[in-house]
Amino acid sequence: MMRTEWDVIVIGGGSAGLSAALMLGRARRKVLVLDAGAPRNRFAAHMHGSLGHDGRPPLELLAVGRSEVEAHGGVIWNTAAVTTRREDRGFAVETADTRIIQARTVLVATGANDELPNIDGLAQRWGNGVAACPYCDGYEVRDRRIGIVATGPDSVFQAQLLRQWSDQIIYLPHTTDAPTGEERAAFDARGIRIENGQITRVLSGSQQLSGVELDDGRTIELDAIFTAPRLIPQDAALRQLEVERTDHPWGSFATVDPSGKTSLDGVWAAGNVVNAMANIPVSIGTAALAAGAINHALVLDDIRVALSNNPVAEA
Repeated sequence: MMRTEWDVIVIGGGSAGLSAALMLGRARRKVLVLDAGAPRNRFAAHMHGSLGHDGRPPLELLAVGRSEVEAHGGVIWNTAAVTTRREDRGFAVETADTRIIQARTVLVATGANDELPNIDGLAQRWGNGVAACPYCDGYEVRDRRIGIVATGPDSVFQAQLLRQWSDQIIYLPHTTDAPTGEERAAFDARGIRIENGQITRVLSGSQQLSGVELDDGRTIELDAIFTAPRLIPQDAALRQLEVERTDHPWGSFATVDPSGKTSLDGVWAAGNVVNAMANIPVSIGTAALAAGAINHALVLDDIRVALSNNPVAEA
């Protein structure tokens, strides 16, 4: 066991965690990043819609970010946080490699995982033919055959949204109900095709996705698939700290204010761990904002400590 103390422990070394660590390092804070090495976008070869980084491999962005954090005095450990608890002087975090570290504040940026529909071959194409975000990946498959694997009511609008990238949209209800009434009329009006039947497997050629097979034996040829996976926040640290939570249609997430502050003083969170809609630019921006709020809180604490150590000055 070893005990060391930091101004801030950042739990999570993805784009959010590194963005916050960079800002805090530039503020000359003692900041430690705990990186378990499993970012949500590790399955994708390229990221899109990130100004200045469009088409760049996401792991390359993280490698550059790590070097920038370290250049400004930040420290990165390749390990996960196992337990996080409140202590009299701040917080204590025990890591997977049995180190116990203390910090005045904590930022949780551990991201989320995607729970995909249980279809043979779908997970193998995740990030390479199968995607969730039209704004991230729609342009790359424009004017091609795009299948929508439905997972719930929101899939109807996902199909309508993707219609602006292609006029070859095939809606696959799979185990959900097919659109009816006004939704069906809107599909017909915009030429969105519906193919009923449960999907038994995703088909792939030697290099890319080629379609899906249905339970009645039919094959639907496709160039890409979009679906809406269930987002699972990796928020064990926030649960251990028992911060307040809010239930949303897309799941239960820790509650944060606009700066990322949770209900527990000294604890902030940023990125997909608290925001299902946070892509890379949003995660970077909100984490930078959280870092500023953390430093502001630390300055106020520095003032309090200085006054308590110098009562004459206070008088």
